[in-house]
Amino acid sequence: MWVGAAYVLMPDGTVKRRPVYGKTEDVVRRKLTELQANSDQGIPSDATGWAVGAYLTYWLDCHVRPNLKPATADNYAVIVNNYLIPGLGKKRLNKLAAADVRRYLASLANSCLCCRAGTDARRSADQRRCCAVGRCCSRRPSKRLVQLVRAVLRSALQAAVREELIRRNVATLVQVPSPGYGINRGLSLVEARAVLGAAAGHRLYALVVMALYLGMRRGELLGLRWSDIDWADGTLTIRGNLQRTGGELRMVTPKSEGSRRTLPLLGLVVEALTRHRKLQAVERDAAGDRWVDSGHVFTTTIGTPIEPGNLRHAWFPIVQAAGLDRRVVFHGVRHTCITLLLDLKVPPHTVREIAGHATTEVTMTVYGHSSLDEKRKALTLLDQHLS
Repeated sequence: MWVGAAYVLMPDGTVKRRPVYGKTEDVVRRKLTELQANSDQGIPSDATGWAVGAYLTYWLDCHVRPNLKPATADNYAVIVNNYLIPGLGKKRLNKLAAADVRRYLASLANSCLCCRAGTDARRSADQRRCCAVGRCCSRRPSKRLVQLVRAVLRSALQAAVREELIRRNVATLVQVPSPGYGINRGLSLVEARAVLGAAAGHRLYALVVMALYLGMRRGELLGLRWSDIDWADGTLTIRGNLQRTGGELRMVTPKSEGSRRTLPLLGLVVEALTRHRKLQAVERDAAGDRWVDSGHVFTTTIGTPIEPGNLRHAWFPIVQAAGLDRRVVFHGVRHTCITLLLDLKVPPHTVREIAGHATTEVTMTVYGHSSLDEKRKALTLLDQHLS
C-alpha cells in the first residue's frame, strides 16, 4: 500500500492535510495531482470525512440562518434536529445513496411519533411512558411532514452540490406521496357574517374585521402599529410581521416584497379601528403603571404584544359562538377575503396586491377555485346553450 498527502482546500473553507491511498505509486501520484489541481481552482476536496449530521449543522449555520427569515430557519432546524440528524446523521455525506433516503422516509412514514420521542404528548403525565411499558398510540406522521423532511434534505443536498461537495442530489431521486389539500378552507358569505356578529362584543373585534376585509396575515395584524395608520389619507401600511423566533417575539420583514403594501381604510374597518382605539385607551387607564406602551394596535390588556400562538384562545370561542359546525383556523379568514374578492370578479392582479402575494399565480392557484354555485351556474348556461 502506498500513501501520499497534500494540503488542499476543504469543504468548510480551511486548508488541511489530506491523505490518499493506492496499491501503486502511480495511482497515488495521480490522486495527489487531481487533489492539488482542484484545490488550486477553488474546488474543495470531496467531503469524505463529513457525516450527514455535521454537514446539516454547517448548512443551517452558513446557508439557512444568514439568508432566510428567522421563522423559516427555525422550522428548518426543527426538521434537521428532530428527524434528519437522528435518521441519517451518521451516514457519510459522499456515500449517501437514494436507497438510504428512501428507506429512511419509508421508516418515518410508518413509525409512531410518540415512540420516536419515548413519550405520548397527548396522554396524561402518568401515561407518557406508553412506549416504555409496551403501549403504543400509533400516532403516525402526516404525509405533509414526510414531504417536508424530504424537501429540507433536498434543499440541503442541493447546496452541497453547488459547493461541489457531492456529485449529485440523491434526494431528488426519491418520491414521496403528496398530501391532499382541501379546498373551501375559508368561510361562506353566510358564515362570514355570522362570525362578524359573534365577534361584535369581543375586544379583538377590529382584528377579525381587518382580517376579513383586508385579508391580512396573523403576523401582519399583530405586528401592526398605530404609526402605520394614516388617518388623514385613510390608509394603512404593512411593514412587518410579529413572530416568535429564537425564543422571543420579534418584528421581522414582510414575507415577500409584495407583502409590503399600503391598503385603503374604508367603511366598517374605520369604524372598528376607531372603536378599538377608544377601548385601548380605557384598558390603558385601567392598567395604570402596569401598562406597557408597545405602540401596537392589538395588544394584551396591559399593552404588551399578543403572542401569535395565543390568538387561537380568542378565535375559536368566536367560531363556536357563530354556530359553525366545523373547525376553521384563523388563516381561513384571510382565505375568505381573497375568495370573496375573486367571486366579486375583482381582477386577479388587484386581489394579489391586496393580499400581498408574490405573484398572481399564487393568488389563482391557491385561492382561485370555483364554488359549487359557480359551477352550477356555468353548467346551467351550457345546458341552455346546447338545448
